[in-house]
Amino acid sequence: MALSASTTLPYSVAQVTDTFTSEASLRHISELVGGNLVSVALDGSVEGPFNLTVVRKLPTTRLPEIARKLVGESLTVTQTERWQAPAADGSRTADVEIKVAGAPVDAKAVQKLVAEGSPTRVDLEGEVNSGIPFLGGKIASAAEPMLAKALNLQAAQAEAWIASQA
Repeated sequence: MALSASTTLPYSVAQVTDTFTSEASLRHISELVGGNLVSVALDGSVEGPFNLTVVRKLPTTRLPEIARKLVGESLTVTQTERWQAPAADGSRTADVEIKVAGAPVDAKAVQKLVAEGSPTRVDLEGEVNSGIPFLGGKIASAAEPMLAKALNLQAAQAEAWIASQA
């Protein structure tokens, strides 16, 4: 299933990057959806290329009944991001991979932070996949809206987070 999202934040790419990698911000988003932040690992510096690994434990209450039966009351979700160094205009690109422990679903996407003067456009394009024969398409199609909502929530909360830090 295709995954696509785009939004514009009224802040610089550097501010958005700092927020997307802030442990406090990531913890806030995790708790907002009823989960918790298990760990955050930043390898490198946000000024150059870096890798970010975020592990969250999330409730399954919003998943379809069939999915809850398969995975239980919570999921451990690992999000790995491989960020490139900023382009000349400050824009950034990250390869994002999301794996769900104990569930036959994952996602791969490219996230771009596009500098448009002071605002930043956040674009995400990717795919949600499931490896279960015959049911894989149904599982991926059920997971896609949830992952899209999570990524949109991250962007919306980044805007609120930056505003609250000013």
